[in-house]
Amino acid sequence: MEEEITRPTEFFGTNLAKILADKICRVSKEFNQEKFIDSVGKNYSDKSLTERVELIADCLKLCLPVDYRISTAILTKVMGEENPHETGMFKAYYWLMPVGKYFEKFGLEHFEISIKAIEELTKRNTGEYAIRPYIRNFPKQTLKQMKSWAKSDNFHLRRLASEGLRPKLPWAAKLDLFIENPKPVFGILEILKTEEIKFVKKSVANNLTDYIKVNPKPTFELIKNWKKTGNEHTRWIVDYATRKLK
Repeated sequence: MEEEITRPTEFFGTNLAKILADKICRVSKEFNQEKFIDSVGKNYSDKSLTERVELIADCLKLCLPVDYRISTAILTKVMGEENPHETGMFKAYYWLMPVGKYFEKFGLEHFEISIKAIEELTKRNTGEYAIRPYIRNFPKQTLKQMKSWAKSDNFHLRRLASEGLRPKLPWAAKLDLFIENPKPVFGILEILKTEEIKFVKKSVANNLTDYIKVNPKPTFELIKNWKKTGNEHTRWIVDYATRKLK
């Protein structure tokens, strides 16, 4: 998570519930906004920010249609215009965090639908958390998708291809799946090693920094090879990834 969360905990209560309810009601007249806002309002006051995000996601599940396909279509419609900037995911689009948690918690039985929804989410807020259970449960399919994202013209998707695979992503459970054998992750980072967008370059560098901590030997071998390149962006990534070792 490169951009710090800039909205304090008090933003994640009934105020956020009202924002979401208003947006959802514009595309779904059947949505019970009173029940949704009331369900959030009764339970959020003693919770941390992450607990509030999960609570709001749970309340969405309670009030949206039972059919995940219909609910996801509704949530995708409320996302609005794509974020054209490298920043703003946790400031302008903070209200989408419970939507990401919804996909993370309730979408595993609908892989293709959820992947498309996460793809749209990350163009505004971020899909780096929502994608983690899909990596764990469907590693082959998800890696294939992330490899495709790494080649995308959209820099938000390229960043997700790296950020979602970080073994020590802040605010997320450790991703142990590729620690012993990081080759699948490194294969995706290879696609991104000449990345020009700083937002994406930092993610690639932070991924390498994580791997220096959890499996240094193959990581330093990769960095050694990358140091041989004449590409300025690759050199920047290497320098940023190893900056605390100097």
